[in-house]
Amino acid sequence: MARRHQVRSAGLTAFAAAALASATLFTACSTDSPDTRSDADAITVSQPWVKALDDVAADGGMTSAFAVVENDSDRDVRIVSASSDVAKTVELHEVVESGGTTTMREVDGGIVVPAKGSATLDPGGEHFMLMGVTKSIRSGDTVTITARFDDGSTETVEAIARDFNGNQENYSPEHTGERS
Repeated sequence: MARRHQVRSAGLTAFAAAALASATLFTACSTDSPDTRSDADAITVSQPWVKALDDVAADGGMTSAFAVVENDSDRDVRIVSASSDVAKTVELHEVVESGGTTTMREVDGGIVVPAKGSATLDPGGEHFMLMGVTKSIRSGDTVTITARFDDGSTETVEAIARDFNGNQENYSPEHTGERS
């Protein structure tokens, strides 16, 4: 009788172990598990470029940078700040229509890259505004830009400079390229 009980107990133990292994495997393969990657790991930046700035003094020491930022996570990702090796300050800007004029201003709360979507930073829209540029940026030069995300992670990209004469927006409030 005791031997029969031991065989039955061993069978139940093996069954429980198999069930636990199946549950673990199912959980590991499930798409419902939370995405724990950093914001920077969830995005891909493509087509980065910066508007060439030949004469820093004549252009007020300001230029803009653009890119396509894709987010493959299930949550929105927010770019909250940026920096560059050629500018004292980089702000996140947008261009808006106001009173019949086009005005550029700092984006309130940062640039949102929607879940499973993308944000296109382009002339006439959202972009990085490089202020207090410290040297000329000639067509073909490479500029380093680091974007910081809401979770504190960062992504650094190399943007190629190219000539661009479009989008001469007004600034609101007035920018001097310097911060006090």
